[in-house]
Amino acid sequence: MKVDTLAIHGGFAGDGGSGASAVPICQTVSYAYKTAQALADAFAGRSPGYIYTRIANPTTTALESRLTEFEDGIGCVATSSGMAAIASAVMALVRAGDEIVAAAGIFGGTVSLFQNTLTRFGVKTTFVDVADTSNFADALDDKTKLIFIETIGNPRMDVPDIPAIAEIAHRAGIPLIVDNTVTTPAVFKPGEFGADIVVHSTSKFINGHGTAIGGAIIDAGNYNWREGPFDEIKNLSQRVGQLAFLWYLRNVIYRDLGGCPAPMNSFLLLQGLETLPGRMAKHCENAERLAQFLQAHPKVSWVNYPGLKTSRFHDRVTKLFAGRASGLLTFGLGDKEKAFEFIDSLKLAKNLANLGDAKTLVLHPASTIFGEFDADELGSMGVTADMVRVSVGIEDFEDIKADFEQAIERAFKEK
Repeated sequence: MKVDTLAIHGGFAGDGGSGASAVPICQTVSYAYKTAQALADAFAGRSPGYIYTRIANPTTTALESRLTEFEDGIGCVATSSGMAAIASAVMALVRAGDEIVAAAGIFGGTVSLFQNTLTRFGVKTTFVDVADTSNFADALDDKTKLIFIETIGNPRMDVPDIPAIAEIAHRAGIPLIVDNTVTTPAVFKPGEFGADIVVHSTSKFINGHGTAIGGAIIDAGNYNWREGPFDEIKNLSQRVGQLAFLWYLRNVIYRDLGGCPAPMNSFLLLQGLETLPGRMAKHCENAERLAQFLQAHPKVSWVNYPGLKTSRFHDRVTKLFAGRASGLLTFGLGDKEKAFEFIDSLKLAKNLANLGDAKTLVLHPASTIFGEFDADELGSMGVTADMVRVSVGIEDFEDIKADFEQAIERAFKEK
């Protein structure tokens, strides 16, 4: 199926029992079996069946199936949040003494996971600038177990050369994990360009309405788990082949950490997926027009949007994303006070800590989601005191423009 059709029909052919055309919400904790042997067989994996919603749920399975098809993967595990997806995927691959190489300028929550939490368990992360792809090769050593990047760095707006980084990872015999939250499979499919594992915060553009938290991990099918440096997964591959990572993830890491989504959230995420392609087209269009407007505004100090022709990443956006740079941008107004005044003056856009909503959203990153980091750390992540992050919605562009125009004027109005 083509992408617009897949968004609506993928992973679900209707409910055979009731005839429901929408995925039913299976709001249950557990599942009853008629005999003790039948339940024992399900637990042992001798027969298929649902056991406990912490491990699998029919509503969530439909979401996982649709995301698998969307990303052209071989399987998916849905999680309770984007951070649960990243943490679960990474913890399936590392142990004490291992190292990670990650892109600089990625989401602060991911940086905190790598820099604060994983270090407590003896896992070290090296952050490198994606502008020069050779930085990834230079940072690898025999302890490195994975490379982690975002398709578009949030908030630095860096775009890595994903095929080249995938080649570096594969020469080293390790997987490349790509966070596809900002672009989504409606714009870009990392697996087609060499990524091995794709993760999402499905709370963002995939949900699209700010109604449900969720995450997802998709195995793109590119990595040979029979040959990697992961003993448990390698042993499993003798029995389940290429599904070894997903099997280990679901039946060990995911099960033990308990990061499962609520069935109602899986249902809401499926609703969001149905309109994702159309919404992403509008997000991309509005964001590019807003970036151009802001770039031309005399009171705006700077604009960072990789879709602009002046961006150092414009060629990569053209090559990888067919010129569509998604719906996220940042800009500056000179200082924190003017950034605050601008945000306080907005009438249409909402000031909150999320992105990917149908509504236009703004945030002052340095004082909110990156507030725990010191000045040097903020600098390395590309976060400045005057930065305003904008998740551009799907409203009529002229209304977005008018709102930003009046708010900028008020920010510079003499008191």
